[in-house]
Amino acid sequence: MLIKRKEFIQLGSLATTTLMLPKFLKAFERPHAVPPGNKVLVVLQLSGGNDGLNTVIPVRNDLYYKSRPQLGIVKDKALQITDEVSLHPSLAAFREIYDEGGLGILNSVGYPNPDRSHFRSMDIWQTGTESDRVIQTGWLGRYLDAQCQGCDKPTQALEIDDVLSLALKGEKLRGIAFKDPKRLYNTSNQRFFHEISDQHAIHNSETPVDYLYKTMAETLSSADYIYQQTRLRPSIAPYPKTGLGKSLQTIATLIFSDINTKVYYVSLGSFDTHVNQQNQQEKLFTEMSDAVKAFVDDLKSNNRFQDLMLMTFSEFGRRVSQNASGGTDHGTANNMFLVSGGLKQKGLINSMPDLSDLNEGDLKYRIDFKEVYATVLKNWLSADDQSILGQSYKKLDFI
Repeated sequence: MLIKRKEFIQLGSLATTTLMLPKFLKAFERPHAVPPGNKVLVVLQLSGGNDGLNTVIPVRNDLYYKSRPQLGIVKDKALQITDEVSLHPSLAAFREIYDEGGLGILNSVGYPNPDRSHFRSMDIWQTGTESDRVIQTGWLGRYLDAQCQGCDKPTQALEIDDVLSLALKGEKLRGIAFKDPKRLYNTSNQRFFHEISDQHAIHNSETPVDYLYKTMAETLSSADYIYQQTRLRPSIAPYPKTGLGKSLQTIATLIFSDINTKVYYVSLGSFDTHVNQQNQQEKLFTEMSDAVKAFVDDLKSNNRFQDLMLMTFSEFGRRVSQNASGGTDHGTANNMFLVSGGLKQKGLINSMPDLSDLNEGDLKYRIDFKEVYATVLKNWLSADDQSILGQSYKKLDFI
């Protein structure tokens, strides 16, 4: 059978997705139940380098306003959480979660010898390695490799996006990326793909053609399984009709089903605010705040908030001083939000950045982000953090 160019491209796109599908998804076709207290990690990536100083604001620090005479957010407009600190005005939901004891804030998170390139710094965060090392696997992909060896019910990771991030790519196993389970199901079940699969005999060989058809056949089954899981207990809560709102509702639906997923990954951006930062950050924070509020409310009403750890990160922060274009340029250390019903430490977990002690105009990191990863892997996901991260890192006390 001849394949037209358009159909070949479509087949190639599906095959690309199948390369992200771990073989263990087939194991999930056996009925199973999510164990009580099944903890899940949701990673929210703030792409582009979010400005942390205008996120968690030192409203009583004169050096902050001296460095940002136009860009600094005045105390009366910010959302107060302590006498010294407030949140961005558009983060109302995070202040509410803070007041209810479900928010932890880590300040001055970064790594030694920081890189100000978006691509390189994001690689460092997603691989979970030192800045002088370049590797091809992500920290969550290696988590899959470590946790799924010899497991009859291995865990999995899902990214709500069209392209799989490096963070979820392991040496042997990978997560799967999709925007919408139904769209993935409909695409994989098009007659064209089934006809090709039915007409091609899979041989015990490692040729690229055989591998392509084998992975496509696995995808047809796995896409159906994931879609069917979303139909078991779909979220009926109201969510904003934004990209992040829809993504978090998909994640909530999967959490409520009996799919044994431990890690979800989603992104929001771009926070690369060299120009017109005030409007751009306000818009993105409004989307984030509204979506996270709906998500947290949904999980609370279904008695699952205690099993959630939502963690935000950005590849770097911004410089302390504003630039001449109403924005900020690439910086170094940043803050992270931890949203969970299972926090042992809540509120401001560590001190605010010292604006009188800078490194050539940039914040100094006080917490290595790999210490956060190690804590989440060990204390939340019950994994061997040392083997996954390649060395031992200090554990923090927030969980």
